[in-house]
Amino acid sequence: MVALFPRNDALNVHPPAGNQYLTTNGSNWLFTVTTIFGVSLLVLYGLKFKARAGERFFHYLFILANFVGMIAYFAMASDLAWDPVRQSNELDRSGPIRQIFWAKYVFWVVEFPVLIIALGVLSGVAWATILYNVALSWIWIISYLVAAYTTSNYKWGFFAFGFLAHIFLLISTMHHGRGSAGRVGAGRDYTMLAGWVNLVWLLFPIAWGLSDGGNYIGVTPSLIWFGVMDLALLTVTSFAVVFLSRRWDYGALNIAFTQYGRVHAPGGHYPEKHAPAATAPAAGTV
Repeated sequence: MVALFPRNDALNVHPPAGNQYLTTNGSNWLFTVTTIFGVSLLVLYGLKFKARAGERFFHYLFILANFVGMIAYFAMASDLAWDPVRQSNELDRSGPIRQIFWAKYVFWVVEFPVLIIALGVLSGVAWATILYNVALSWIWIISYLVAAYTTSNYKWGFFAFGFLAHIFLLISTMHHGRGSAGRVGAGRDYTMLAGWVNLVWLLFPIAWGLSDGGNYIGVTPSLIWFGVMDLALLTVTSFAVVFLSRRWDYGALNIAFTQYGRVHAPGGHYPEKHAPAATAPAAGTV
């Protein structure tokens, strides 16, 4: 049985470093999150085949996000994709060294935009608004990443920049997006989904401030917290969107696809249904 189910030896193969580091229990939890993302990926991939032709837009988005989540959490569970960063300030340069796992920030660079694109398409806002929201999420994430690697109290300046981008994103998704969603008949579903996403997002500044920012909680507790939030944010939203999308009007959302490409007409006009049947060329013609 030991050969079939070996103990987790990731920390023996890839030893941690510093004073604040990942433990075996933390690695076990991260492998659990990896498995959940993997199962979600396979289920979503299977559901893609049950979706009607041309209505797999949301399936594709969340398949990719769960795929990246599985890879990122596998890397962290294996005690990879991290750097040792000293936790100090202007008065004390001898603070503890903490493992900073940059893999989770890479995951957020994919996860957050996928959620934003899904909400933006559902709400019917302009693509310029969606790109604006995606850029805000990148400013938020990159500011937190830079702050995590800053060894002085100047890190809180970068945190403030990221938090400001977060607030702009919240206003855009909850105010502008909700108003637009009502015009395409998806107001209730959008409000529920955007409300859930923004509720979970509000936990990220708290979790970051207590972990990579303030070093108040250890590496393992913080990664357990981030794992729960990522599962709540991506996995729950993935299946909610995929199942709710069965009743959405893809023509009204302007994301219906046919053999001719994307359907732009609000009524979901399918060109192939009205195109004349192909006929053989007359004799003597080219």
